[in-house]
Amino acid sequence: MMSHVPHEREITAPVDLTLGDGRLNRAAVGWTRSSLHRADGVGHGRVGWGRNKRWEYWAVTSETHVVALVVSDIGYAAVPSLFVLDRRSGAQVAVDTVAPLGRGTTLPGTLDEGPSRARTTRLSIDIDPTPEGTRLRARTARVDLDVVAQLVPGHERLGVVVPWSDRLFQYTVKDPARPAVGRLVVDGTPYPIAAGTSWATLDHGRGRWPYAISWNWGSGSGMVGHRTIGLQLGGRWTDGTGSTENAVIVDGRLTKISDDLQWEYSHEDWMAPWRITGGPVAVTFHPEHLRRSVTQLGLVASRTHQCFGTWAGRVGDVGVDGLYGWAEDVRQRW
Repeated sequence: MMSHVPHEREITAPVDLTLGDGRLNRAAVGWTRSSLHRADGVGHGRVGWGRNKRWEYWAVTSETHVVALVVSDIGYAAVPSLFVLDRRSGAQVAVDTVAPLGRGTTLPGTLDEGPSRARTTRLSIDIDPTPEGTRLRARTARVDLDVVAQLVPGHERLGVVVPWSDRLFQYTVKDPARPAVGRLVVDGTPYPIAAGTSWATLDHGRGRWPYAISWNWGSGSGMVGHRTIGLQLGGRWTDGTGSTENAVIVDGRLTKISDDLQWEYSHEDWMAPWRITGGPVAVTFHPEHLRRSVTQLGLVASRTHQCFGTWAGRVGDVGVDGLYGWAEDVRQRW
């Protein structure tokens, strides 16, 4: 099947995501290599109320563990969370909390222009921009994390605006292959997050979403030969919008991929290989661990199947064999 290739515009100067009344600024539709979108207007103006979603999602992968932390406000509640996977044993720790009306949560309007905080009785998260990059801290009864996701000078990260309509839209920044260094403590046992073998990935989101939506997301970070590779692939949620969230980053330099991708995988056997193709992308994901998550909280419902494992194949002339990361299938009502 032939891939459809939308025409996407690269934005190279700062731009407001929204107009004064809260609608999408059509001049903001496009993609960037750095954080150029000002998103402070999300939630403001006469069409600004309701359906607003704001979050910072960070995942850290090391040779021994995966850690994912979320600070989020989905409009009528804050939904912070922490997930830890021991890659060797498969043991995991998951702390999911809900705070009505965003209580205890702080998020900046625009990326890196302030801290993100989450405070509940079971979970504390701090995300702070620093001169070195971004400091990530999280604490629960069983877990203590303190890591810096380093931002190497010249490193590029994918920003994309996805326009469903003038009232419904999403600005996302996907930023894999950030070198990570620090420490993780689980049940009193320390584990180093070591430079050269540990990586951080950001999913920054600001926008106004449809009530029901589904998506695929694939990501990988690491060294292939002597090159640092970041893989970013998406699907379903961008269909028909003229935007995609696909890219590969090699030694900090981003190549945007505008092709719509085909995702082939089994809903009956999530641990079977996943195949993603389209345009220059011809990769296979080999799962090693499956995380299932089901949420049913009245109006809010989600079903997530997220597999962790390794990538193989090529994106154009870029090999991705051995990259560690994840591929997921999410169905969301919110």
